[in-house]
Amino acid sequence: MKKYHVENFDAIERNDCPCGSTRRAFVGVEDAVATIHLVDISKDSKSHYHKKLTEIYLVLEGEGHMELDGDLVAVKPMSVIYIKPGCRHRAVGNLRIINIPVPAFDPDDEWFDE
Repeated sequence: MKKYHVENFDAIERNDCPCGSTRRAFVGVEDAVATIHLVDISKDSKSHYHKKLTEIYLVLEGEGHMELDGDLVAVKPMSVIYIKPGCRHRAVGNLRIINIPVPAFDPDDEWFDE
């Protein structure tokens, strides 16, 4: 069995998410400790939080801000944001980001106050 996995974001189906649309790599890897997502932020991204996941956002394109527990933080390309479990967050602006959830993404760990 190979000890590596290779995926191409161009070949991954786009899915809706609270932030906009995403392509998620390595979601099918058994015992994965992380996944990596290419996310296009929508204008109506929804504030949410995770009880288990830590997320790392890397802004690739665009300018805007992150809403983090009510604070607005300006972001631009190459901004990196570390989001701990329990932090209510959303990205705002015309942004393309890389999101690295640790542990691996779990769709059952997305929570909303609404």
